[in-house]
Amino acid sequence: MKQGLHDVSGTGLPWHAAQPAAPRVPAPSGATEARERADGTPGVRGEHTHSEPPLPRPRAVVQRASVRGQILDALRSALTTGELCPGEVYSAPVLGDRFGVSATPVREAMQQLALEGAVEVVPNRGFRVVRRGARELAELAEVRALLEVPVLLRLAGSVPAARFAELRPLAEDTARAAASGCPARYAEADRAFHRALLALAGNEQLLRIAEDLHRRAQWPLVDTPPRQHRAVLLRDAAQHTALLDALASGELDVVTGLVAEHFARRD
Repeated sequence: MKQGLHDVSGTGLPWHAAQPAAPRVPAPSGATEARERADGTPGVRGEHTHSEPPLPRPRAVVQRASVRGQILDALRSALTTGELCPGEVYSAPVLGDRFGVSATPVREAMQQLALEGAVEVVPNRGFRVVRRGARELAELAEVRALLEVPVLLRLAGSVPAARFAELRPLAEDTARAAASGCPARYAEADRAFHRALLALAGNEQLLRIAEDLHRRAQWPLVDTPPRQHRAVLLRDAAQHTALLDALASGELDVVTGLVAEHFARRD
């Protein structure tokens, strides 16, 4: 495991004889007040609660979900940057030791990544990072274009130009992320821009499907020299601004061409 992975143990920081139930006793016919449970919450009239323990608060569940979410974010970042290498197998216990957590939240996060197509389960060993070939990346680009181009063309004819102008700060964020040369930072900014753009259509299901396809297209990245990779990110980021301009002016042919080029994976 590479040293670039960071510990998130307890800090909240990402790495870059049961007794039979007592019988219910009906309340007196004249009773009008609800009983109070042992934990202070009101009971239902006629419900016997004296022998029932208070319900535990779901604090542990919330904390576990929070840890799993942090681990999932960290693993996604590691996939995008190449710290988790395509073709390599990683076990949940080993990754758990790296994070300073148990294997359980790591395993749960990896199972989510398996659903997203980023890793595959290797029985009795762990999870293998999926290798992406040129054909699969081209297919993802085609599906994204088939899904999003019609939506964007509809937006170009129905959304006021001022709404597209409101998205310029997000486009500028992608430019700054590209200039940093950090693939993980750019991937996050890129998804934020496209999510905000598609949100103008008001279709929640579209957002979910497009987000899944977008993530699949982002990892693992094809190995490229750092300078070349930074140049690719800068070119992609510049297309965001050009796309907003084309949408605002209603240049449908330009919108179609930009989106098709933008989705195509370039090394």
